[in-house]
Amino acid sequence: MEMVPTENGLLGGRVRLLQPARGYRVAIDAVLLAAAVDATSGQHILDLGAGVGAVGLCLAARVPGCTILGIELQSGLAALATRNAALNGAGDRLRTIVHDLAGPLPPGLAAFDHVVTNPPYLAAAVADPPPDRSKALATVESSADLARWLSVATGALKSAGTLTVIHRSDRLEEIVGHLVRLGWGDVTVKRLPPAARVLVRARFGALARHESQTLQLHRPEGGYTDEAEAVLRHAQPLAF
Repeated sequence: MEMVPTENGLLGGRVRLLQPARGYRVAIDAVLLAAAVDATSGQHILDLGAGVGAVGLCLAARVPGCTILGIELQSGLAALATRNAALNGAGDRLRTIVHDLAGPLPPGLAAFDHVVTNPPYLAAAVADPPPDRSKALATVESSADLARWLSVATGALKSAGTLTVIHRSDRLEEIVGHLVRLGWGDVTVKRLPPAARVLVRARFGALARHESQTLQLHRPEGGYTDEAEAVLRHAQPLAF
């Protein structure tokens, strides 16, 4: 019997989100990733590994007039993403299709102004996959590894476009190495302590690595910092 999804809120209730009651659940990574995209009205954004559409919904709420195409491997999550777009009145701006990134992107897609992605964080060779298959597919590399994921992402961009990735900080050098080989080595890194996560923004060009100002997520005494609250609850952009 199909499980009824739960409904949760993002961005202080600006976004309503249906998601599976068990398995992979949306975390703040999706909100941070969406906030880091320097998008404007009229631009087209590709979300690789869209899940239930959280990144695209946060972008649509913050940037009126942009359009987002989500690509998701799991048909059940993609169906929820479509429901979420309608639930938030964004059905004309946010579309999600089912596709495996191991293969070429569907024909007919124009180049995008921005690509955003929250790839599976764990390499298959070192991971102990969770028993829930849906969660395993979302968290452990399967048919497309990190190198393939980044190759598809950069290949979908306009020459002046940007790629924004959130990933584990211990895989930062691997990410930068792949981007340099792909010709997208002009990278800016933002660290997110105490979370072991980094945001990476890449542009077309030779190796030029920059460190952006760190975003401290938590206060020493607990709770989010004011800067983090502005992004997570009040839909403010995350400046690079």
